[in-house]
Amino acid sequence: MFSSCSTNKIIAHKVSKEFKNSKIIDKYQVGFALYDMQKKEMIFQKDADKYYTPASNTKLYTFYAGLKMMPDSIPSLRYIEQGDSLIFWGTGDPSFLHTQLKGLNAYSLLKSTNKKLFFAPGRYTGDFYGNGWQWDDYNEYYQAEINELPLFDNMVLISAKNKGKMEILPQTFASCFALDSTSTQTFKVTRDFNINRFVYPKTEIAAKYGQQVPYKVSSSTAINLLSDTLNKYIGIINMKMPSAAKTIYNTKSDSVFKQMMLPSDNFIAEQLLLVYGNKIGDDLNTAKTIAYINNTYLSALPDKPKWVDGSGLSRGNLFTPRDMVKLLELIYGEVNNQEKLFNMLPAGGKTGTLKNAYPKTDNPFVFGKTGSLSNNHNQSGYVVTKSGRVLIFSFMNNNFVIPTADVRKEMVRVMTYIHDNF
Repeated sequence: MFSSCSTNKIIAHKVSKEFKNSKIIDKYQVGFALYDMQKKEMIFQKDADKYYTPASNTKLYTFYAGLKMMPDSIPSLRYIEQGDSLIFWGTGDPSFLHTQLKGLNAYSLLKSTNKKLFFAPGRYTGDFYGNGWQWDDYNEYYQAEINELPLFDNMVLISAKNKGKMEILPQTFASCFALDSTSTQTFKVTRDFNINRFVYPKTEIAAKYGQQVPYKVSSSTAINLLSDTLNKYIGIINMKMPSAAKTIYNTKSDSVFKQMMLPSDNFIAEQLLLVYGNKIGDDLNTAKTIAYINNTYLSALPDKPKWVDGSGLSRGNLFTPRDMVKLLELIYGEVNNQEKLFNMLPAGGKTGTLKNAYPKTDNPFVFGKTGSLSNNHNQSGYVVTKSGRVLIFSFMNNNFVIPTADVRKEMVRVMTYIHDNF
């Protein structure tokens, strides 16, 4: 019977052969690492010490930081009661009135109080976009703006239950919509870059149409939305948050992490870094939070990551495959429950962003995170082999000009080979 060490050498030899025999892998930059958690040894590496653009693999960093810093629940608002007033500060909580997570504890606090309400802005000290984001994607669903008091996913939902009848949520934005009578293009709503003015063509909206457009964030917009929802007046006050401010928690952390990971939600990822910042100090700042996480929790990584945002929208992020593997090992140990962890991650052929990557199945063998930007496509996670071993892998593909589908198919081929043969 082979020892584990001998088995790993056999795996390394055979996987190396699969890479050498590939018809397309030599056409672009590929980094790969396969790791044995039980033996704590790297089985096979291909340029695993080189840096790659991770895209949404970045969310694994945001996920791990959350496991360390927010193990139970997400803080939603900080507040004090002063005389006849309740003054509150944002934490960046993405679950506050979120369309899927439906965090309502903070809403209930504000709704039930008989005190006058005042919002104190100014905790968030960053920009409305992350470091290195593409400004011309401002109208796309995956690029919501960042702020300290996010509401309704920081999105406007445009839909049509019946052909020809447009519905707008939150309804507050309905007055911001204008018909462009000169446009006959296919129906699509476009927001002005600098203001909340939404234009749509005279083309009839199709039945079951759906579109999400980020709204332009500001303190006044947030308070108008919240006032309309609560049916209460809310004032704005310039006041520094005192250290004695209370905290209201909204949603269980696991639910928020899962909603970030399965559909690869950029909005949640970015806002979570602000939530983590709330634990560090008064300011909510992405760069400060990342620096804190790097110094406090990521010293075990073999290579120093270049990490600039929470979601991976930025091409400024650069990680190595062996860093991704180490991070996944840390995540596995932190959750300390394989079933629970795998339930929070996309599963090949079954759930999330890996659902359509692998053949449909009720018994997935790959659990992990995808990452896609133009000319870049990655997978990092866990592969369960037919013999029952759980191996960690990171498969990073950058700077290709062939179709993404071909790159994805090649990754699936290699990962399926590892599952089937070991």
